Amino acid sequence: MKRIARVIWKFVVGLIVIGAVWVLFTKLRTEIACDPATKALLDSGGLWNDVKVIIAVIAEYLIDVPLKSHLYACLSALAAYSALAWYDRIALLHLGRLKGISWPYVAVCSFVTYAFGHNLGASVLSGGLVRLRAYCAKGLKATEVAALVAMCSFTFLFGCLLLLGVVLVFEPEIILALSALIPRMVLPIWFVQAAGIFLLALCFLYVLGSWRTFKPFRLGALDIVYPRLGIVGRQLLAAPLEIMSAAGIIYFVLPEANNPGYFVVLGAFILSFSAGLISQAPGGLGVMEAIFLAIIDTVPPTSVIAALLIWRLLYLMLPLALSIPVILVFERSQAAKQCSLQQDE
Repeated sequence: MKRIARVIWKFVVGLIVIGAVWVLFTKLRTEIACDPATKALLDSGGLWNDVKVIIAVIAEYLIDVPLKSHLYACLSALAAYSALAWYDRIALLHLGRLKGISWPYVAVCSFVTYAFGHNLGASVLSGGLVRLRAYCAKGLKATEVAALVAMCSFTFLFGCLLLLGVVLVFEPEIILALSALIPRMVLPIWFVQAAGIFLLALCFLYVLGSWRTFKPFRLGALDIVYPRLGIVGRQLLAAPLEIMSAAGIIYFVLPEANNPGYFVVLGAFILSFSAGLISQAPGGLGVMEAIFLAIIDTVPPTSVIAALLIWRLLYLMLPLALSIPVILVFERSQAAKQCSLQQDE
């Protein structure tokens, strides 16, 4: 049975790697095909032609952005993935399973998890498989890994609600900008701000429940326990840091002329990225473009599309490309460990 399980897992890993490579290529092609002239070039040749056109267009976009903006965007991407690794570490601390699992191991596992999850869609499933394999190798049970995934997802949701509440209170006009996509979004300013205050109140209630050690509440057969205040304090830092850093990638590569400001970009990012996750579209492809173009209407659409492409390169595609050899090396090391154990037996 163990041999069969290993064969099945290797088959699954192979499918994930092949799917990741294919997604990497198709997403790049789809992204640059938004421009009609580029689409005509792509349609005029085969695979090798597509590769050359993709490289040329990406190089053109990158050259148009100042070096300083590239530097800030890269630092933002690094900060975002560092905060994502913190999500896992917070969850392990909450579960009391941090002992014996080093920070580098958690960071690499988190990096690969989110690289695959963000790109392949169905992030809980695709990212959960990576976590299951990595953390079970460190002695965690499948139920503990499931709890870890849930805790990480909640940390992200908590950060989204907190920051969205702030944006709705101080930049309520951002919702009105979506009326071009959703006519029902024409709402009174006071109503939008009230919604923002309500979201902040929910976040405050969560912190208060942890501080005052509210009793667990039951959801079906599941008891939901408030995390310790130290855990919640870490969530208050990690979640906003990750989301604000990811949005910073887009903000820094947008042109300075008519730039709407960081809070508008942050609001557009939260709304579009969350909508992309809900739709389960790989990388939020198509969803993010529509929302960003509707909200950031002071910047030329080509500049917005270029900024989103650079964001995808730094936040999605480059991490995915780096994760493929990491997961192959990990599987090879696990296979070597299994062979060594069998020889010892």
